[in-house]
Amino acid sequence: MARPTRSLLFLALAAACAAAHAEPAPEPKLLDRLNVVGSRADAAEATGSAAYLDAETLKHQGYTDVQKALRQVTGVYVVDEEGYGLRPNIGIRGSGTDRNSRITVMEDGVLVAPAAYAAPAAYYFPTAARIGAIEVRKGSSAVRSGPRTTGGAINLVSTPIPQATSGLLDISYGSDDTMLAHAWAGGSGEHTGWLLETVQQRTDGFKQMDGGGDTGYDLGDYLGKFRINSGANARFYQSLELKLGHTTQDSDETYLGLTDADFDADPLRRYAASQRDNIQADHDLAELRHHVDLGGGVDLTTVAYRHEFARNWYKVDSVGGRSISSVLADPVTYAAEYGWLTGATSPDHAIVLRNNNREYWSQGVQGVLAWAVEAGGASHEFEFGVRWHEDEEDRFQDDDRYRMQDGELVLTEDRLPGTQDNRIGTAQSWSFHVQDEIRAGDWIITPGLRYETIDLRQTSYVRSPTGRDQPPTAVVDSSVDALIPGIGVTWRLADGFNVFASAHRGFNPPGPGSSADAEESINLDGGLRWSGGGWTGELAGFWNDYDNLVGTCTASTGGSCAIGEQFDGGEARVRGIEANVGYDFAAAFGGAVDVPVSLGYTYTDAEFRSSFASGFEEWATVDAGDELPYLPEHTLNLKIGVIGERWRVNLAGNYIDAMRTVAGQGAVPESQRTGSAFVVDLATAWRLNETVEFVARVENLTDETWVASRRPAGVRPGAPRIVHVGMRLEF
Repeated sequence: MARPTRSLLFLALAAACAAAHAEPAPEPKLLDRLNVVGSRADAAEATGSAAYLDAETLKHQGYTDVQKALRQVTGVYVVDEEGYGLRPNIGIRGSGTDRNSRITVMEDGVLVAPAAYAAPAAYYFPTAARIGAIEVRKGSSAVRSGPRTTGGAINLVSTPIPQATSGLLDISYGSDDTMLAHAWAGGSGEHTGWLLETVQQRTDGFKQMDGGGDTGYDLGDYLGKFRINSGANARFYQSLELKLGHTTQDSDETYLGLTDADFDADPLRRYAASQRDNIQADHDLAELRHHVDLGGGVDLTTVAYRHEFARNWYKVDSVGGRSISSVLADPVTYAAEYGWLTGATSPDHAIVLRNNNREYWSQGVQGVLAWAVEAGGASHEFEFGVRWHEDEEDRFQDDDRYRMQDGELVLTEDRLPGTQDNRIGTAQSWSFHVQDEIRAGDWIITPGLRYETIDLRQTSYVRSPTGRDQPPTAVVDSSVDALIPGIGVTWRLADGFNVFASAHRGFNPPGPGSSADAEESINLDGGLRWSGGGWTGELAGFWNDYDNLVGTCTASTGGSCAIGEQFDGGEARVRGIEANVGYDFAAAFGGAVDVPVSLGYTYTDAEFRSSFASGFEEWATVDAGDELPYLPEHTLNLKIGVIGERWRVNLAGNYIDAMRTVAGQGAVPESQRTGSAFVVDLATAWRLNETVEFVARVENLTDETWVASRRPAGVRPGAPRIVHVGMRLEF
């Protein structure tokens, strides 16, 4: 940690020295057309359901796990996997949660999945600690941000270039030898702006390996932004911003969970067979963003981007020819295989570890031309958007064989690269959207239309190290076109009170090599919002009617199907209610302290309306009327804050409902469900002066134990109580 610590101190000192001499720059005339909400005020008038978590909200709870932050948003579901949120599983309004692959996820308006069309599973996700705001769009205006429009869109807004030269150093130490550090320094002059930022995280992990060993991770994230701009009073204001980033991760994580009996005995145990499991990942990004105000209410925002991501997850895949999920589900029938997983001496080649080696890239150019005009007694804000995008997933994988020898893995066969999988999936797309936000009197009406045209190709090669030197064994080409309309309406009945409704077409494209049709649905929502007198609230209902729900076989969900295989699940229906209310009791204390309280609740009812069979483990045999798996019926978030002039205490409680893990109806077998829990997090801070603040956080204050998931294989625990203490320096 020596080098990262020095980089943090350098950033902090640079900011401190510069702040003493720099004058604030004029506020730039930049409206980022690529954001999906904009602000809390915009969310309160959106023609469809939307949420905006600003920097202050994220700071007060201090989460470094994006899933914990998103539990504050109604209609958003998350499924924990490793307890740190490094590989999130996020869904919106019943879209499905596996690796975020069924929603549109962006950073600063740019698609963030390693290959958003060819392979959208989120093995890379932006580091939550450096995110300054989170936008969630669930209603009809999600058509601005395809290609996946069924559930909605999440946009992560990174730390902006500050107007005054300033900086931050936020560092804490906690349980399991955990070090969390975040620092940035930046500033602006009349014609330039800059930001340098880094996040450094490491932990030994909270799970206990049989025989000893780390179960945590090391992460380093480095980002720079550099801007040049015309003067604030220029006739045509312009700015050009370069964003460069590099992230590395070395994580001792596994797909291997526990049997139910072992979870009951010790939920934090990890079996000996996972002792070599490790994922190493590198991500690089380069983005060039241009904005010009052309006058007359017309402006243009354009961004060109290139992302590259490489990962190799070396992990136990099977034992004795059996999948690890089948062994953990029935350790009596597979007693020998279970013994080898837990340290008993095995025959040679009994345990297979996979070099799940993949490389990705994505690149594109997108732009939004906006035109604000008054016509016909109404104001119109037209948007014309276009995006050219292409991406690729390259699988070049092999399996190694091991013998378990008295609790230690011994390599017995080192197989050659490319002998397990050798294929490339590519996608090229053009997308266009047009939208008009019409404001007339008390009405806001937002019709929109999106068009996607996508070309897909899967190229398979001989499974050998030299397979790429030979002609392909198979090339599968396909294409899909989709027209995605939507409309939303807000009626402002009175100050602080409005009613909204929206309808849009849901679309989820198939992947390369897929024989499945595109996923299509009709999505409706409506509700009301109010604010005033210290109160805020929203009540909304939603109804998603699928013509064809598509399933995708992934390593993280398991089954007898090939990885990447897709199938048509037929008709399905997801409906629900979202409610949140907040009140600030500051008046009751004469203004001496603020006491904000909020409550959010989501009810979801989801079922298949077609019967079918597939090799997908969670949807193996489905009858009409079966409930969808990994969708909680109830979620609840409660927040209470007490904030004084120089101190604050924040409590956040989340009810995590038990979920069915396999499609079905009626009573749920214990082996096919997760657990329920009420998890409380505490965050406190005391400000010494304008620069220094001391902080302490306790996650899972009551040390709740619950089954968080049964995927990828076996029972997985939620994170136990974790304590952090630290300091923030703001210059």
